[in-house]
Formats: sequence, C-alpha cells, structure tokens
Amino acid sequence: MLWIKSFHIIFVVSWFAGLFYLPRLFVNHAMATEPADVERLKLMEHKLYRFMNLLVVLALGFGFWLWLGYGFGGGWLHAKLTLVTILVAYHLYCGKLVSDFRADRNRHGHVFYRWFNELPVLLLTAIVILTVVKPF
Repeated sequence: MLWIKSFHIIFVVSWFAGLFYLPRLFVNHAMATEPADVERLKLMEHKLYRFMNLLVVLALGFGFWLWLGYGFGGGWLHAKLTLVTILVAYHLYCGKLVSDFRADRNRHGHVFYRWFNELPVLLLTAIVILTVVKPF
C-alpha cells in the first residue's frame, strides 16, 4: 500500500501544480491585448488542462485504491471526500473557462481570476490537515 500511497501523493501534487498555474494563465489572458499573446495563452491553457485531466484521473484512481485498501472510516474521511468533490468541480469549471477563453467568450476580469486562484490553496490546506491530523 505504500507504493499506492506514494503514487497518489505524486499525482495529487502534480495535479495541484496545474490547479495553481492554470488560473495564473487566466489572469494573464484576461489582461492580454496583443493577438499573438492571446493565441499563445490559449494554447498553453489548452495543453495544461489536457495534461491535468490525466493527472486528476490518476490521483483519484490511486486515492480510490487507498480507500479500498484501508477501509471506509472516520468523519475526517467524509469531510475530505467532500472537499475533493469540490476540488473536482473546480477542476471541471477550469475546463469550462479554458473553453470560454478559447472561443473568446471570457466574461471575467483579471481580478476575478486572482481571487479564483486562491480556492485550491484553501482546499489543499483543509485536505492535508484532515488527512494528517484526522481531527474527527
């Protein structure tokens, strides 16, 4: 199970790297005015999100494997799974935003994306504390 846990952590960390970077690309994209910059950001967002889809599948897959291996127990686990569900919804919403930018349908300014970028930090903090401390 330690190998499974290791791979789960590796893919979660990698996925979070994308969750931290993609909204920063959105900030830059929302401020971009040069057509060449806009096209470059569209390509970067698309490629990063496509790669993040693989990472989230692997992170969730290894996490599910751990869940089956260690069992279903503790209120902390239910809280963590709720936060992971919110995180997956955030990931999917990022995909919608990538599509909106790609089709030139962005409706938000750079300030929105700066605040939007903070949600994964809060979720990561809560998930790690729940997992390590297991407060309930």
